[in-house]
Amino acid sequence: MADVIEKNRRFYEQYVADLIHSRFPQYEDRIAVGIAGEGSDCFGYDDEISRDHDFGTGVCLWLSDEDMERFGYQLSIAYNELVDSVERSYYTDRLRERRGVMTVHDFYTNILRIDCDTVHCRLSEDDWYRLDHACLKTATNGAVFRDDPGEFTAFREYLLGYYPDRIWRIRIAEQLHAYASSLQVNYARCMTRGDIVAAELCRAGGLQAAMELFFLLHREYPPYYKWTYRALSALDTEGSFARKIAELAEEPVQKKAWEGTRYLPNRLNYKDRIVSLTEEIASEIEQMLEDAGIHSKRGRYLEQYVDETLLGHKF
Repeated sequence: MADVIEKNRRFYEQYVADLIHSRFPQYEDRIAVGIAGEGSDCFGYDDEISRDHDFGTGVCLWLSDEDMERFGYQLSIAYNELVDSVERSYYTDRLRERRGVMTVHDFYTNILRIDCDTVHCRLSEDDWYRLDHACLKTATNGAVFRDDPGEFTAFREYLLGYYPDRIWRIRIAEQLHAYASSLQVNYARCMTRGDIVAAELCRAGGLQAAMELFFLLHREYPPYYKWTYRALSALDTEGSFARKIAELAEEPVQKKAWEGTRYLPNRLNYKDRIVSLTEEIASEIEQMLEDAGIHSKRGRYLEQYVDETLLGHKF
């Protein structure tokens, strides 16, 4: 686990556990403790650049709704006093909103932006469809240090169980279409017209779709967009896909490759390295689709797999 998470674990073990034991002994087994939620530190990605805001040592203390009513206010006062008394805690006002005492329900509801039934661990398919990848990763990152009641961990494990099959397939189909339309069709159209700005938007859209497909087909949630490539690089143990994504992002605009060309929908302009990279990435995605049991390979144009992906589940 990343050093920053371990630092917060030590803070819990050295200070917070003693506070709970000495001042709230009757509730010691009612308080879940850990670090999770918003902030690069919860992903283990914190560095000197990210420490210019919302940085400091602290933990989350999760309670049931009933326990919040019973002793949450007193626990919150005691915890904030502790944080303020510990040297070099560097607690900012914004970080106080992300750490400290809160209910299990409010933690998940605020991050996922839907009303979460954390007691029964239930979400409707409509809820799952409305959820954002990054929010799901944010809700399940970090580490849980103690959870005797089990409500927080149970809902966490429920979310980590991943999308229902129907929603999973819909999300894959959406990103297959996004990749095909942006990079395999519209990029060439825009470059033929000499519209570099529109072509760059196509490249960005294709990059996002390709990375989302990688996570979907590995049944992992990607983090907030600025950390997506970092997380993908860690997950891609062979490194081939990540290297191609980086090359596609870094490849200079090749305007000269399109001078004097006509748009032909069935002919690829391999003079532009971006076009060849697009097809190489599509080939890797096609292999991932086959490995996931969605279909067998029959060509790199990803739009052709949209209907088959959706039909794999009865609607």
